Amino acid sequence: MARTARTKRDFLRLTDLDRSELLELIERAAEWKLLGKGGPRPLERMTIGLVFEKASTRTRVSFEVAAHQLGGGAMMLSPRDTQLGRGEPIRDTARVLARYLDCLVVRTFEHEKLEEMARFADVPVVNALTDASHPCQLLADLLTITERFGADALSKGGLQVAWIGDGNNMANSWLEACVLLGFDLRLACPAGYDPDPALLARAGARARVVRSPAEAAQGAHVVNTDVWASMGQEEEAEERRRHFQGYIVDDALVAKARPNAIVLHCLPAHRGEEIAEAVLEGARSAVFDEAENRLHAQKALLELLLAPR
Repeated sequence: MARTARTKRDFLRLTDLDRSELLELIERAAEWKLLGKGGPRPLERMTIGLVFEKASTRTRVSFEVAAHQLGGGAMMLSPRDTQLGRGEPIRDTARVLARYLDCLVVRTFEHEKLEEMARFADVPVVNALTDASHPCQLLADLLTITERFGADALSKGGLQVAWIGDGNNMANSWLEACVLLGFDLRLACPAGYDPDPALLARAGARARVVRSPAEAAQGAHVVNTDVWASMGQEEEAEERRRHFQGYIVDDALVAKARPNAIVLHCLPAHRGEEIAEAVLEGARSAVFDEAENRLHAQKALLELLLAPR
């Protein structure tokens, strides 16, 4: 007998939330951080499946710990552990896993794979990173901004964010945050490495691409970067190093930002390439708070999707 489909909600892009939901989620993440390990357990008897085609440290560990601290469990499923690695159709895997698990957290290459998983799974599907988007990281980044600049930093206006480097999945998710929250976003990208033009158009006058890192960083509250060659782009690494010369976040660039500016990086970092050692380990760096905040933001997200208050 076919099972009746459950009402469910996916989180494939940041814009799957509206502005008020996003602000409430960040506020709830801050509450979870204060609660620590002793908070409520809204995921009692629930199990999260981590379907990961890409390597992971922060995303995997933070989701596993989040599920545990919320009273549930988590199961890691790599391609070598499942029939996905042997060519089973995504739609078949999605329908079967949804009968065992309460949520699928998916890290893959093509965003279309994630969307297909969400179409056929009748449990919530979460984007744990695709080549197009990394919304869970943005939740942690936005929480970090509120910790450094105040709880109303995202809602009161005036926030200026600089992105330095590749117009990759992280840049795309920053554009989506700009769409939702309306802050000013300047993206310094080499020619040929711009972010998604549709997202850029959607952000309108609030976001613009420049070629000068110094222009992007001027007066910014947040200076943000990522590796020049992401997973799956290893063969392009040498060519990218040539194109990205001058796009390092170093002390000279950070000096262009506001005196109280913070530096973010989603990690792993290549010290001496996209970010200088002195900046990553310096007083302006919020990178390791940002990494910790993956846990708290994802607890708030899992609660929203599986046990809304």
